[in-house]
Amino acid sequence: MTTHHAGLGAPLDAAPLLALRHVSVRLPKGADREFALRDVSLQVAAGEIVCVVGESGSGKSLTAMAILGLLPGRVTLAGGAIELEGEDLAGLPPARLRGIRGARIGMVFQEPMTALNPLMPVGRQVEEMLEEHTDQPREQRLARVQALLAEVGIPDPVAAARAYPHELSGGQRQRAMIAMALALEPRLLIADEPTTALDVTTQARILALVKNIQRRRGTGVLFITHDFGVVAEIADRVVVMQHGQVVETGPVQQVLYAPQHPYTQALIAAVPPLAPPQRPVAEPGPAVLAVSGLRKTYRSGGILARKRVVEAVRGVDFTLHQGETLGIVGESGSGKSTVARMLVRLLAADAGSIHLQGEDLLALNARDFRARTQRIQMVFQDPFASLNPRRRVGDIIAQGLRVHGMPRAAAEAKVVEMLALVGLDPGAIRRFPHEFSGGQRQRIGLARALAMQPTVLVADEPVSALDVSVQAQVLALLAEAKQRLALSLVFITHDLRVAAQVCDRILVMQRGLVVEAGETATLFAAPRHPYTRALLASVPGRGWQPGAGAASPPRAE
Repeated sequence: MTTHHAGLGAPLDAAPLLALRHVSVRLPKGADREFALRDVSLQVAAGEIVCVVGESGSGKSLTAMAILGLLPGRVTLAGGAIELEGEDLAGLPPARLRGIRGARIGMVFQEPMTALNPLMPVGRQVEEMLEEHTDQPREQRLARVQALLAEVGIPDPVAAARAYPHELSGGQRQRAMIAMALALEPRLLIADEPTTALDVTTQARILALVKNIQRRRGTGVLFITHDFGVVAEIADRVVVMQHGQVVETGPVQQVLYAPQHPYTQALIAAVPPLAPPQRPVAEPGPAVLAVSGLRKTYRSGGILARKRVVEAVRGVDFTLHQGETLGIVGESGSGKSTVARMLVRLLAADAGSIHLQGEDLLALNARDFRARTQRIQMVFQDPFASLNPRRRVGDIIAQGLRVHGMPRAAAEAKVVEMLALVGLDPGAIRRFPHEFSGGQRQRIGLARALAMQPTVLVADEPVSALDVSVQAQVLALLAEAKQRLALSLVFITHDLRVAAQVCDRILVMQRGLVVEAGETATLFAAPRHPYTRALLASVPGRGWQPGAGAASPPRAE
């Protein structure tokens, strides 16, 4: 095991598994800065998990691409050494690097749906690794594929090997990616945000799998993440990056409990605690939204395919009070996003009622509902996909206002007002969505919804894809907007740390049913349903609280 070094000036170990020594990566001319990475040094020992953390744009993923020799476009390695077991990868020819990828370095990408070939069965994709790098006969390769899929915890390896990526769940796809990365038993595993889009129970299983592989095989792991709960759960050492530079590195307990650099301190301060804050007990206001018997069933298949019936939502009831934030939590497939889309009639409900201020929205025809859309608006999970890339921001925000008859001059003034409310410059009106960061795009989506002056705002995973500091800004913005505009919120999330901080009450959904509901503090302190207890037990780094003292830091096993 490598010797831990807390300071940036400490020398690297003599013979680590991986060592980056003073690596710099140059951007093409015309970029906003000269270097994407500047003088980056880090190391990973055999049998060690090193987490690289930082916000988007800090250089985390580009560091992984530099190690693999996969820098994009005109981005070039400008200096430094990238040593794998003493061999410098920086100057190797492409053919030699291709032999190293997969065989000595395994890579797990953030989004398996885009990394996996949608037209090829999963087993065949894993088998390709063996076919390319070994001379094993096909029968041996197939047996190895099934053994790998079983090793990573896929329940039916034979069926999974025959399945296409879209036929597997998100967690199963990520496990298949890990199986592919492990096929040739690499000494180093690089995992780039492999759990970001997963719910807490699936995330916990993937993290346990990575730890198990590291311990059993002695694999060195470079784990890229922006989630400090994940860091607390699995890291041996931590490397903190900002603007393409390493600003702090050290053992996990030192970085989490006594961070030295202001940037690290700010990141940790932005992590929501798992414990709900003390809220004053108040009488609930009048009901603004009452949902009863809401149901949705999906049917697929036909003459040539096996028919499937999925009851996504099975009789959901709840009430939202004026000024309240009601959280809906649960795993992927629990039905929470389906409920959100039915509330704003992006999905047709099969049965039930949705009363908004006494009026049943499901009983209205399309024209009458359109006239009432001002009263219930939605903020979507993916701020890029939900904004028209061909329209300027001003037009995107003003569209709903114009549809509802607001004169152009008044709509333009309202757009400027909303941009100011969400902390964006009026000059944003003339720009397109791709010119903004993820956090800024989410602000634009929020401005579009708030411009309609809704009574109820439905927020579907609005911060799940954001860095912790940007997440904190958007959550503060939502809280401010709620106060200033007298909003009531339906807040859907799989992040229980976020739910603890923003929700007054919580509904827990499992397989289309509400299995538990209650005040946030009560539910977190004494969950009654086994599923709720399982969710809370699965939160990464649950034994670590931001700002906790360093006297006796807990370590998850």
